[in-house]
Amino acid sequence: MLKKSNAQEHSHDPQGLGRQLRSCRKELGLTMQAVADSAGLSVGFISQVERGITAPSLASLVSIANVLQKPLGHFLQQPSSGTQLTRQNDRVSYNVVGGGLSYERLSANFPGSTLRSVIVHEPPGHRAEPISHEGEEMFYVLSGEITVELEGERTVLSSGDSIHFDSRKVHSTWNHSTEIASILWCGTMDVFGDGDPDPIHKSKR
Repeated sequence: MLKKSNAQEHSHDPQGLGRQLRSCRKELGLTMQAVADSAGLSVGFISQVERGITAPSLASLVSIANVLQKPLGHFLQQPSSGTQLTRQNDRVSYNVVGGGLSYERLSANFPGSTLRSVIVHEPPGHRAEPISHEGEEMFYVLSGEITVELEGERTVLSSGDSIHFDSRKVHSTWNHSTEIASILWCGTMDVFGDGDPDPIHKSKR
């Protein structure tokens, strides 16, 4: 059974996260459309997140936080980088407030490091929001099956399958099965907030 972190204690209140995001957006005088355009998301999704109807994935929350000029830790507490070694029984599972996805941090943080990795547990029927952003990423399916959509093209990945792609392509995942899918995610996006906000998003403001 996966262990839970303190980050999950408030998972029943996605409205709280939505209010935080809305408040930060208004402080900057940004419209939802402006946030959506800079974060590589749809305005409809931003609206749903702000109203607490849906919860963002970790990648989407990172993109939104960058646009709002806030560190990721302002919205989400995650396990620290710790050491370069992780043990299965010692890793903590956590999620974004109100989200269905859960994560286990694998990668450490050290000067010059650019690779981030997590294990993502995706529940049956879960559909991730389409997103595009700078960088690259790879999915490797540890168990279960998922559908990956890249620029409108769908590919089914089963246990042992992988896909590596340019993150600037609009991408999303869907667990079309009736079982939890576990995916090893590796990418260059700072999904832990260890570094400074993405300069690409800064330039779009």
